[in-house]
Amino acid sequence: MAEAQYRGTGRRKNSVARVRLVPGTGKITVNDRPIEEYIPFANLRQVVIQPFGVTETNGNYDVIANVNGGGFSGQAGAIRHGIARALLDVDPDFRAPLKKAGLLTRDPRMKERKKYGLKKARKAAQFSKR
Repeated sequence: MAEAQYRGTGRRKNSVARVRLVPGTGKITVNDRPIEEYIPFANLRQVVIQPFGVTETNGNYDVIANVNGGGFSGQAGAIRHGIARALLDVDPDFRAPLKKAGLLTRDPRMKERKKYGLKKARKAAQFSKR
């Protein structure tokens, strides 16, 4: 008999994470690599496990995440969002604490697009009087 799997999709900036939660010991695998190897910053690893702390389910589920796009910060946020959504499938009663912690809301902040005639979104060439 196959064991239960819970799925969630998380997004942040340009990153998209497809997350699977499987009952286990708390092992986190990102793109077939352990999280310590994939995300080199301890503070971003704390961001990833935040939903487990809010719902008091530390060490109850193994996380298998496939993530692409963006950088370390966006990918960590996307994985966190995916884990929070998957935990809702585990137990709908988790909605209140996850919502209160702001983990179910997709962060809408994106990089502003570059405008023509400028160097970046808002940075113009230096003004010259003559």
